[in-house]
Amino acid sequence: MGTLFFRGNGVLYQICELLRITVLLQESISIKKRGHMTRTVKKIYTGQTVLEGAGVKLRRIFGFSNPEQFDPFLLLDDFSSGKREDFIRGFPWHPHRGIETITYVLKGDVEHGDSLGNKGVISSGEVQWMTAGSGIIHQEMPIGDDSGGLTGFQLWANLPASHKMMMPRYRSITPEDIPVIKRDDNTVIRIVAGSIDGVHGPVDDIIIDPEYMDVSVEAEVEFTHPTHRGYTVFIYCIEGSAVIGDALVNAGQMVLFNDGETMSLTSGGSGVRFLLCSGKPLNESISWRGPIVMNTDEEIELAFDELRRDTFIKHKI
Repeated sequence: MGTLFFRGNGVLYQICELLRITVLLQESISIKKRGHMTRTVKKIYTGQTVLEGAGVKLRRIFGFSNPEQFDPFLLLDDFSSGKREDFIRGFPWHPHRGIETITYVLKGDVEHGDSLGNKGVISSGEVQWMTAGSGIIHQEMPIGDDSGGLTGFQLWANLPASHKMMMPRYRSITPEDIPVIKRDDNTVIRIVAGSIDGVHGPVDDIIIDPEYMDVSVEAEVEFTHPTHRGYTVFIYCIEGSAVIGDALVNAGQMVLFNDGETMSLTSGGSGVRFLLCSGKPLNESISWRGPIVMNTDEEIELAFDELRRDTFIKHKI
């Protein structure tokens, strides 16, 4: 009956067809917009084993070349190991200038000290956010836990030219300082920097406007997070696996995203735990030698000359 009705009423039939086509076009535009807004996978990194410090065996996820593609971030190391001999030699006294180092320990202890007079232990669940600025000399000596294991990560973030020579500062963030959100789907988010669901992390007043979060998602659950367009965004998978678009990401892998306004993933069959980091690119020239990162080769030469002449430290206790 309906078919006969529309055939007998050409105008109504055309109106209905026009409405149907309009709805389909709106759905298509909506899908395209969602695809444009959601970040896609730019590249997946697995990293490689390197020796650093006095002989610490770790996995460098990125930090080998082309630092511009990670701007404002420079390097990510995973120094986790179940063998004390892999890390016990530590990172004896060494300099930094022009960067910030963010050390997050999930299991075990890391002793530290610096030229500002700070000393102590970074323990399980704690974060050390150190701004080297004009120059600092420090040491990091991993101890591990009672079983001889250690789980932790260090991220380097660049400082802009205007703040390369700022006064160094040090922040110790305990587990009690880090807000923890638990969503209805049992997703757990620890916020070191940035904000989510209206809750802010304890680290603020950072030039690159960073996010640094530890996210745990139960099996086969979607996680979506808004991101600033134009910012660099990556995740590092600590445990489990996740699917992003058509890509499978496993523990020990990092995903660098293309630009967009949200990032989204679906956890695998055993769930997933990952670090979520983002920051505003500096878009400045980078001259980098070892632990010192400046904007020009001349500034690098000056820094090492000051080390030789013992004039490197500009701010002393």
